[in-house]
Amino acid sequence: TARLFRDAQQADAIIGMTLLRGGWQKDYYGAPAIFATGCAGKLVSVESLPDGRFNILLHGLREFSIVRERAGHAYRKAEVKWRAAGGVNTIDAEQRRCITGLLQRFMRDDLATPAHKLLRDPSLSDELLVNFFCYALDLTPLEKQGLLEALTLAERAQRLRDVLEFHLDEIRLAGKSPAGSDRWH
Repeated sequence: TARLFRDAQQADAIIGMTLLRGGWQKDYYGAPAIFATGCAGKLVSVESLPDGRFNILLHGLREFSIVRERAGHAYRKAEVKWRAAGGVNTIDAEQRRCITGLLQRFMRDDLATPAHKLLRDPSLSDELLVNFFCYALDLTPLEKQGLLEALTLAERAQRLRDVLEFHLDEIRLAGKSPAGSDRWH
């Protein structure tokens, strides 16, 4: 892993990130199974941790699907098929209103938070609304994987809506308040 980050920093490279599949712990130092859909991004920062792991921040650029992995490297490499760029990057007004309302309920009640301010920004594009909150909300890795695998912005928006509704119902049934900073990474 250190070699990957060192190589990427020296080459100003783009790296791909994928989620490890369940049971990855058994083969962590080998080649555990991964999901075929991931996201490529440019390294923004890399922090070495004392235990040999890394905290990294990527600026996500584009989704991909793995066609096949290439063996014989110090770290995993793959041939990928890029997700089609462009297309319709809007959602309908009703979907946007619904997602915005769900996000406001899901986040803490302090209306002065940067996230609430972002929701009230009239220049916020549908694409940024959906993709930012898919990333920023404290959702499970599998929920985020499901959001990433959506082929269109409209499909991702619907999946985000479903996830938010599920969590709000879960909170309501447990008698908890959705307020709190634990909803953010």
